[in-house]
Amino acid sequence: MLILVAVVDAGGFSPAARKLGMTHSAISKRVQRLEDRLGTQLLSRTTRTLTLTEAGGRYVREARPILEDIRALEAAVLLDSDAPRGMLKVTSSNAFGHHHVVPAVVDFMRIYPEIKVDLTLTDAIVDIRHERIDVAIRSGALSDPSLVAQKLGSNERVVCASPTYLELNGMPARPSDLSEHLCLKLNFESRFNDWEFRSASNRAIRLEGSFSCNSVEAIRTVCLAGVGIARLPAFMVRDDLASGHLIPLLQDFSRSSDSAIYALRVASNFVPARTRVFIEFLSDRFASTS
Repeated sequence: MLILVAVVDAGGFSPAARKLGMTHSAISKRVQRLEDRLGTQLLSRTTRTLTLTEAGGRYVREARPILEDIRALEAAVLLDSDAPRGMLKVTSSNAFGHHHVVPAVVDFMRIYPEIKVDLTLTDAIVDIRHERIDVAIRSGALSDPSLVAQKLGSNERVVCASPTYLELNGMPARPSDLSEHLCLKLNFESRFNDWEFRSASNRAIRLEGSFSCNSVEAIRTVCLAGVGIARLPAFMVRDDLASGHLIPLLQDFSRSSDSAIYALRVASNFVPARTRVFIEFLSDRFASTS
């Protein structure tokens, strides 16, 4: 199984043989034996190309998580009595990452100096399994049964604007008044753009914005500059609201968000110590600040 995946990843028998420290013929014979045992062809071979058959593609897809579980099991056994160590791959959104994850990682590495952290901040949805991410920090409901989620905290959002904007344009008294205002939104499909209020019928209202960009941080900057009204994460604007640089709006119509911040990992019977202690660290950290 390991050899077949290595051949696929390396793009051929020879590069896989070099990576595994085996001969070309030994690699070829192992794959042939596997095909003989399964009674089906896994690789389609020509003099220049090597491609997976339909059966081979399915076999490799299912083999990858099995191999990851084996690696995790061996790592757990080897490091069970030692301090957690190794490379920890983490991803988070840009905004939450800058405000909370980066400071958390700095403190975490002081406690666990043997763990190296590879942090990626992106607003794109990352395929955790394919990218071999240990922990992904995301907001929103979990819909993927192959992932395990640990709730870190709520993800409340606040409709707000700067005093300068409100002086020039007035303050909306009800959600329907926002149609007369400049609303700042993301320029890609996201639940962030669902501005939820309690209306007379107790339903959320979806608004069309007249300004958009691809960064929540940029929307905050534009909002502070007095360009329009934004609905921003509470963690991002807490200091702006306290200082008066932003004014909360429509609080009588606000509804509690069902969104939350989660630490996600791939479901597995064997969780590396570095992953386990990092999620525990985040859970304790955000529980103490919520």
